[in-house]
Amino acid sequence: MGEEVINILYVDDEVHNLNAFKASFRRNFNVFTAESAKDAIAILSQQEINIIITDQRMPVMTGIEFLESIIPNYPDPMRILLTGYADINAVIDAINKGQVYLYITKPWLDEELKINIERAFEVYSLRRKNKALNEQLLLVNGQLEFMLRQKLLS
Repeated sequence: MGEEVINILYVDDEVHNLNAFKASFRRNFNVFTAESAKDAIAILSQQEINIIITDQRMPVMTGIEFLESIIPNYPDPMRILLTGYADINAVIDAINKGQVYLYITKPWLDEELKINIERAFEVYSLRRKNKALNEQLLLVNGQLEFMLRQKLLS
């Protein structure tokens, strides 16, 4: 089985951070970048994104607000919050409201972030397989119930 390509969306209003991220990770992952929540939503509407990494401190909408806003339409991607500030309330909000898988402080360490992205993708893949198995199970149960009803009526 071939290696699956991991699609990452990195959202940050600081262009040099976007460039640094892309330079560090484009060989390992399929990297999409956005300078704002609005740009990020446009990318999400066109690409299947597995992992979203967002900066917390951005104008207009914080990282947590952005993550919270996309849950109804894009519930599946794993979420990683990056911030330069160790604000415990932001961390709590991120976990509770933005369904954040991981919280990382800036500046990130490339190797550590790479490992965390790979772990997040494993969780993403397991959740996707679990969802597919549950759907199959519901289908089989429906077929069994139908067969049982037919048997009871005959």
